[in-house]
Amino acid sequence: MRSRLGRLCWMGTALGFLLLSEALGGSASAADAGTWLLEIEAGAAWQTRNDIQIPSDTGTPFALDEIVGSGPYAAPRFEATWRFAERHGLRLVVAPFEVDDDGVLPAATDFAGETFAAGTPTRFVYQFDSYRLTYHYCFHDGSRWTWRVGGTAKIRDARVELSQSGVSAADANTGLVPLAHLAGEWRFAPRWRLELVLDALAAPQGRAEDLSVKIRRNVSESWSVAFGYRTLEGGADNDEVDTFTWINYAVVSAACRF
Repeated sequence: MRSRLGRLCWMGTALGFLLLSEALGGSASAADAGTWLLEIEAGAAWQTRNDIQIPSDTGTPFALDEIVGSGPYAAPRFEATWRFAERHGLRLVVAPFEVDDDGVLPAATDFAGETFAAGTPTRFVYQFDSYRLTYHYCFHDGSRWTWRVGGTAKIRDARVELSQSGVSAADANTGLVPLAHLAGEWRFAPRWRLELVLDALAAPQGRAEDLSVKIRRNVSESWSVAFGYRTLEGGADNDEVDTFTWINYAVVSAACRF
């Protein structure tokens, strides 16, 4: 595949199926005890909204999802959680995302200091990689429900690039974003549970929300598999950029606890 994200996704999917095959070969008892949880997620992502205007004052606004289509696009994710004390834990997330596609601009477009012609084949690269470190505290751990609250430090590595014959321009931005964290778990049947995870924060300059809902099944003492839905929405409106994105995911994952 042309996209580096596509290669990452296929690698993650292959590893996920390998983990799944190993898990299905184990015993069927449910056990949640453990210090580490490693999870590989493979997803298909659709753009519901991807509005871009760079710079925010002189750039021409355009909707990337309307130009190249909604998708789906590959969306892998890798997570490691360390429970270092009874009620305390850390979570590391690596979540690359990239749209690398071709389309035609409906009108002449000023972007990042260059002007791009309408009706001309154009390559669009939209990259939004996310790296997160979360601290969470378990404030409720009952027979059915578990709830955790904490904070997430998110490093956003974003880049938008347009290129036509003879002209190209790119805008890149890397920054630290603080987010609030909430996670819940409902054990509704033996070996089955419903999981909710939310990282979110809003400010006058922008907002970010990442919400996932998964159904997970323990297939051995160490292994579990899950499927569900994820939505990512947010953006920024400042002196440099005006961008807002809404992406919806269908996801499957495999996890090992030890």
